[in-house]
Amino acid sequence: MSLPRPSDIALIDRLPNVKGRLRANVALDKVTWFQVGGPADVMFKPEDEADLADFLKNTDADIDLFVLGVGSNLLVRDSGFRGVVLRLGRNFVKMECIENNQLRVGAGALDVYVSHFAADNDLTGVEFLSGIPGCIGGALRMNAGAYGSELKDVLVSAVAYDRSGARHELSCADMGFSYRHCEIPSDWIFTEAILQLQPGSAANITAKMKEIATSREGSQPVKSRTGGSTFANPKGQKAWELIDTVGARGLTIGGAKVSDLHCNFLINTGGATARDLEAVGEEARRRVFVQFDTLLRWEIVRLGELDTEINQEEGIGE
Repeated sequence: MSLPRPSDIALIDRLPNVKGRLRANVALDKVTWFQVGGPADVMFKPEDEADLADFLKNTDADIDLFVLGVGSNLLVRDSGFRGVVLRLGRNFVKMECIENNQLRVGAGALDVYVSHFAADNDLTGVEFLSGIPGCIGGALRMNAGAYGSELKDVLVSAVAYDRSGARHELSCADMGFSYRHCEIPSDWIFTEAILQLQPGSAANITAKMKEIATSREGSQPVKSRTGGSTFANPKGQKAWELIDTVGARGLTIGGAKVSDLHCNFLINTGGATARDLEAVGEEARRRVFVQFDTLLRWEIVRLGELDTEINQEEGIGE
């Protein structure tokens, strides 16, 4: 009798034993800000770094992995994700003050919580994180920035695990940071970071964070079902201005819309599919390309099988 091929075996049955939690067929629309998309084949929440390392070491390299933070800049396609989604739980959200005005923070810690923790300890330098809806792992991956600062400005070092389960300690220089990008392989998983801050007044720090919150609420659709900024700004240009100039402000496809308030944001107005959201983004992107010969780069991560019909219709590909 022949043995079953890997494709004939449920993915969860191909995975190693873990200390954390494995679940099959997990809905992802419930955990992303857009509230759309299909399920993941498996979700894994490692108990700790050792559990994560063992899982990586003993998981076949042909199985796709994706690290999910708070789902703020993620568009899960309607077909879902044929692989394992990893979520870093309570042992990856710890924050502590260490020597020389530095913070050690877990990759699962929310950016806004890190900024408030710093303020509570009279440390300044990460107020900008209070305006970024994500977690530290995502901030490391994309060199997150806002209000004139970026993660590279405060990062001392980071820890990441590769697909073989090997642990890597990375300096800020090792990260290869550029605008909304780092050079670390996309399948490495960040677990913690050390940030260099400076002494400051808690009152002044809190006041700055309140200014950031007021600015966000007045200029971004923070109370809508949306994601973060849709496209990265081209060098010397602003994505929202390009989108506005080509008449895509308020553009609607199905239940998806380019925000009237800030047209570098997409909104699920109710009943949108992931295809609607991607299509409206691609239409705005196509118009900018046609008029300005500028190809906007998606900043929102799109997860799952590519809908080739969208790209064929819009004619400019990924």
